[in-house]
Amino acid sequence: MGRKLITATVTIVIILSAMFFGVVPELVDHVANSRLPGEPQEVSTTAEALHEELFISDLHSDALLWGRDLSKGYHRGHTDLPRLIKGNIALQGFSVVTKAPFGQNIHRTDDQSDMIFWLGVAQVWPTKALGSLYGRAEMAAQKLQALAEAQTDFFFIKSRQDLRNYLDTRKFDPEVLAGWLTLEGAHALEGDIRNLDRLYDLGYRMISPTHFFDTEISGSAHGIEKGGLTPLGRKWVKAMDDKSMIIDLAHASKQTITEVLELSSRPVIVSHTGVKGTCDNERNLSDQQLRAIAAKGGIIGIGFWPTAVCGTDTTAIAKAIRYAVGIAGEDHVALGSDFDGAVATPINATEMNQLTQSLLNSGMSKSVIAKVMGQNIRSFLLTNLPEESK
Repeated sequence: MGRKLITATVTIVIILSAMFFGVVPELVDHVANSRLPGEPQEVSTTAEALHEELFISDLHSDALLWGRDLSKGYHRGHTDLPRLIKGNIALQGFSVVTKAPFGQNIHRTDDQSDMIFWLGVAQVWPTKALGSLYGRAEMAAQKLQALAEAQTDFFFIKSRQDLRNYLDTRKFDPEVLAGWLTLEGAHALEGDIRNLDRLYDLGYRMISPTHFFDTEISGSAHGIEKGGLTPLGRKWVKAMDDKSMIIDLAHASKQTITEVLELSSRPVIVSHTGVKGTCDNERNLSDQQLRAIAAKGGIIGIGFWPTAVCGTDTTAIAKAIRYAVGIAGEDHVALGSDFDGAVATPINATEMNQLTQSLLNSGMSKSVIAKVMGQNIRSFLLTNLPEESK
């Protein structure tokens, strides 16, 4: 009887473990990174022809988080390399989030819990990644590096020279892809500014000071205190400038945005956001902030999810883009989808032509569409990445 009980118990544990480690990560991915219901935007032959001519770039995808082999095509989530090719996305920003509290919201979020830890447990991450925010950033960077080494048609962009090499190759092969690595929240420094050198060596070229909670670097727009730069944060800004790394002000508090714009000697990016002019909430940028970022030479990436644009279709995204262009100027607006960022979006990477159609429907000229769909990011990176990888 005792042996039967032990055997039954072990069997149940094995079954439950298989369900947890085999089913839960895919289920969470499927639910978190969903497609909003609704009829797709009908795409005209004119819009399709324009879309195929565009150089398309997106500033923000969290696809590295979900345990997918990005060289393969999936029916869950929003992006992978085959879907980027199908959607004619040439250059993708791959963002890495290392900590996300339970119950995070745009109004008031503390740092006392860690959903990413449990996602890592389910995906059987190594101990170093489970126990260290820096370790999680390192693991994600190694994943993108391995992808680039295994795929001859994928470039890992770390410098202006890398980007020029990629663009030269793309002239002859329109299905070659490129990605660059960004970090959503400087808490991965673990309070040690020396870790910035290590993150740079891993390939990170853009970092935001915060995510949903206040950090040792600065306040978050969604944190408890919502303050500005800390003394460590001011050192971090200077160190970022010295290394030609780009500061991302997505999720930053109002005071942090003001202080970074005053202190930094370089233009900044807001990788994924909305604008208060079309969607007034604590997640989105005011007209004053749009003008200040543009005056610094920066880029504003418009997100695709409902909190960013107060809508559930590409018409709402196009409306936010058009508004931002009207305030910041046509050279300072780009795409910041937040694909695979635990949000629902009206399109996935394969359906970007629907956004091209909505921008045409909004009355935007083809030349401005070309800028916001990718030219602005390309020009920005050709100017502001380090000249060569070191």
